Amino acid sequence: MENLQALKQRFGIIGNDPHLNRALEKAVRVAPTDISVLVTGESGVGKENIPKIVHSLSHRKHAKYIAVNCGAIPEGTIDSELFGHEKGAFTGATQDRKGYFEVADGGTIFLDEVGELPLTTQVRLLRVLENGEFIKVGSSKVLKTDVRIVAATNVNMQSAIEKEKFREDLYYRLSTVEIHLPALRERNDDIHLLFRKFASDFAQKYRMPSIRLDENAISVLLNYRFPGNIRQLKNLAEQISVIEEERIVSAVKLQQYLPNNNGNLPAVIGGKKENDFSTERDIMYKILFDMRNDINDLKKLTLDLMKNGDVEQVQEENHQLIEKIYRDQNTQNTNIEVMNIPQNTSAEKDYDFIETIEEDESLSLQEKEVEMIKKSLEKNSNKRKLAAKELGISERTLYRKIKQYDL
Repeated sequence: MENLQALKQRFGIIGNDPHLNRALEKAVRVAPTDISVLVTGESGVGKENIPKIVHSLSHRKHAKYIAVNCGAIPEGTIDSELFGHEKGAFTGATQDRKGYFEVADGGTIFLDEVGELPLTTQVRLLRVLENGEFIKVGSSKVLKTDVRIVAATNVNMQSAIEKEKFREDLYYRLSTVEIHLPALRERNDDIHLLFRKFASDFAQKYRMPSIRLDENAISVLLNYRFPGNIRQLKNLAEQISVIEEERIVSAVKLQQYLPNNNGNLPAVIGGKKENDFSTERDIMYKILFDMRNDINDLKKLTLDLMKNGDVEQVQEENHQLIEKIYRDQNTQNTNIEVMNIPQNTSAEKDYDFIETIEEDESLSLQEKEVEMIKKSLEKNSNKRKLAAKELGISERTLYRKIKQYDL
């Protein structure tokens, strides 16, 4: 087994976090075997390093290593890319084509963003994992392959299984060994070390003195949540290296490069981006629920007035409710005028026309999703790539939703 420090130097991995070391140790231990590995972690934590380690330390190291980004391949062509196709299988198939599983026979395939695979492709992949068999698109001949699969995802797989977006049996096949890479915010002691390494690399690349952070800037850096993880930290170091003339960076200057300066806020579960439309949807829901509560309070106050008819008594019994409803209008200094209702009328007889009306609120997730997709497409001049990036979803997912909602 290779020394852990030598392994880090070989693959350019920086840090001494115990969780990171544990992940690397698991990769080294599992490498000589042929069992499947699932690498989990947020986007930008460096999941692509684990399959390289596994392949290079295995008996397959002299065979092919192919990395496939499942989220970047359109749904209609992904089966052809992975398993190949026969001539004439579909429009444009002018000749036979070998898929990745056939090309990588005897080697390793890294399936990045495996959570984005369509369900039909998941069925085909399950068969490969079970007995190494697959069929080309447009063919009836069963082929055999001997590949080792290492998959990676930033998706919460249990949630995807519950929503029936990922097959449970495939998940257990892929995750014979699961290796989790910690987020950068969980490796606090490594953040400044990584920043210094990136700053040094960019100083050599652009032939300029390396930037350094003062004490206050280091504190700001360590308190930032880094939703983009190591990838974001590297981009930050490159920006400052190129733009700033002063090589000593202050806290004020550093904060200008951070998208969100609320470094002490809790992390968003699942690593969601701040511009994700689900955040706006949550805010809208909260506003709707608050409005409904206020309307219910007003209905209660109105019914009390109708039943009792005594304005002073109702005000005395419901003063807290009145203050709550009119809290934004300084009710303590404002006289509330309440209409007197004659007491000689029967609530049952004369107010039969009064009925409780339940608010017909539109809380459909689908409607909100369609609305946000339309807004994003309009904002980005119908450019799907930009719209998908703004919405925090893959371009293929956006294409599927556009087709699903007939937008």
